[in-house]
Amino acid sequence: MATTAAAVWGRAEQQDFRARVRGCLLGGALGDALGAGAAELTLAELREAYGPDGLGDPAPAFGRRGAVTAATQMGLFTVDGLIRAQVRRDTGAWHPPTDVHRAHLRWAATQRDWGPDERRKDNGWLACEEWLYARRNPPRACLTGLGDEHLGTLAKPKNPDAADSGALVRSAPFGLLVGWEPQLVCQLAVECAAQTHGAPAATLAAGAFAVTVHGLARGGSVEAAVARALEQLAARPGHEPVTEALGRALAAVREGAPDADRVAALGAAEDRAEGQLAAAVYCALVGEDVRHGLRLAVNHDGPSPATGALTGALLGTLHGETALPPAWLAELEGRATVLELADDFSMEMTQGAALHTAAESSPGWLARYPRG
Repeated sequence: MATTAAAVWGRAEQQDFRARVRGCLLGGALGDALGAGAAELTLAELREAYGPDGLGDPAPAFGRRGAVTAATQMGLFTVDGLIRAQVRRDTGAWHPPTDVHRAHLRWAATQRDWGPDERRKDNGWLACEEWLYARRNPPRACLTGLGDEHLGTLAKPKNPDAADSGALVRSAPFGLLVGWEPQLVCQLAVECAAQTHGAPAATLAAGAFAVTVHGLARGGSVEAAVARALEQLAARPGHEPVTEALGRALAAVREGAPDADRVAALGAAEDRAEGQLAAAVYCALVGEDVRHGLRLAVNHDGPSPATGALTGALLGTLHGETALPPAWLAELEGRATVLELADDFSMEMTQGAALHTAAESSPGWLARYPRG
């Protein structure tokens, strides 16, 4: 597989990339947290509690405002795995799906253990963050798929009938590999989705989402990014449900003013990967700003954290971190961790050669991201 771009990163390019990475990870977490406050309520109940427009600002969930779910937790470990893949490449070992799988096994340990186990030599820093050891409605397929150390593959996927959004919501970070070509981004996301979700629509939705984020991270529009995703899907068996869902999302933009019924009709009201992807793409296309897009994404009867997390990642990548609502960020659980990881990812992807080589490496960096 190709890795980073051959071109030298200029300072302006590095700063733009970092803003988009921060925007992607923080935006996804904000959408997840907003959705968490709506997750236990129907649209009718949301309107009764908050007015005709439904939930407009983060509401308490898991005992606090700004709390995130397993979608954000797993997304952070995806980033950790991608950084480690780059670090481990110096050793001659290069198989990113394995590094991402190992990272997700570390996430699975957070769902079983009371806190960080210092006996684990491969923890690095992220798995030592105690706030991540909270169980926040993890999808069943993620727990069972990561219940042993066996690596699911496209040929032999874990949970072959799992079609929910559990793999999809952790797949935005693959799109931040801007030096990779879209087909490789798609392939990596699809392979890693199969580690817990084997239904073709679930794996291909993850690939399409990653390619869409990739197009935005490279500075493209939502429409162009979705078009590139559709190109990547076309030759893959079983793509029709995802392709058709994305087609409906693009068409819905021209069908009138955005509202909750339109979002639900695209698939937001059910936890199927292709419907959640379509609803998020629609919200990103019609959102007047990040706040409007996220409010539109979470007010429905379905899994609001998933729709919110996907929409937030798209809008955050598109606009960068400074477009995110400051008052929401101020209450976001784990914001310091998300920022730290985003900046580490940006540094690794743009300046990795200054941090580690086959001959010499920064001890501090290897302590954070052990080669294993």
